[in-house]
Amino acid sequence: MPDTLSAKLRAKKIKLLLFDVDGVLTDGKIFVFPAPAGASQTVLDHAAQHGGVGGFGLQSQTLIEAKGFHAHDGTAISLARLAGIKTGLITKRVSETVALRARDLKMDYVHQGIQDKLTVFEDILRQEGLRPAEAAFVGDDVIDLPIMRNCGFAIAVANARKEVKSAAHYVTPNPGGFGAGRDAIDFILTAQGTLERVIEQYLDESSNAAASSDVGQGNM
Repeated sequence: MPDTLSAKLRAKKIKLLLFDVDGVLTDGKIFVFPAPAGASQTVLDHAAQHGGVGGFGLQSQTLIEAKGFHAHDGTAISLARLAGIKTGLITKRVSETVALRARDLKMDYVHQGIQDKLTVFEDILRQEGLRPAEAAFVGDDVIDLPIMRNCGFAIAVANARKEVKSAAHYVTPNPGGFGAGRDAIDFILTAQGTLERVIEQYLDESSNAAASSDVGQGNM
């Protein structure tokens, strides 16, 4: 029997939104720079677990892998949190840059160095007590297909491979690294009827934070 459930109906059920990283929250380019003197890298032990296997990231004290993230996606993660939707990352590469970005955005789940993404996805569902229909995943390449075929709302970014777009219930207008994450979250929150409310809540929190900062400076 064909699956005729619309993207909007699927989006209404979402309580958990997970992302791939490279090509989804970034444009897929990977930059390698010398590590700043004295820089502490927290993911080296994790990367070393995949020693001798390609594609899992750098294992170096002297080099650091850098990626570019879009500010619109960061705002979107905040909007999702205000709407009560949990967020997370499941990615194959291990990167200090990703760890820093995820901590900055207060994401609920951060899984790096993952080849078998479906098993991690199923573990997260068990932790949250959710059904697959209540989870969405945003991907761009074939490694993401197992989750996309088993989640309630599969999202492909505009630059995704054709196989991934074929498996998706929704394709974002923008490519990865250029606001695709924001597209996904806006679509979900619009379907749930909460986008305008959480934007106003976000603005109120920003205003309150600014006011608190001004008061603190005035007391110095």
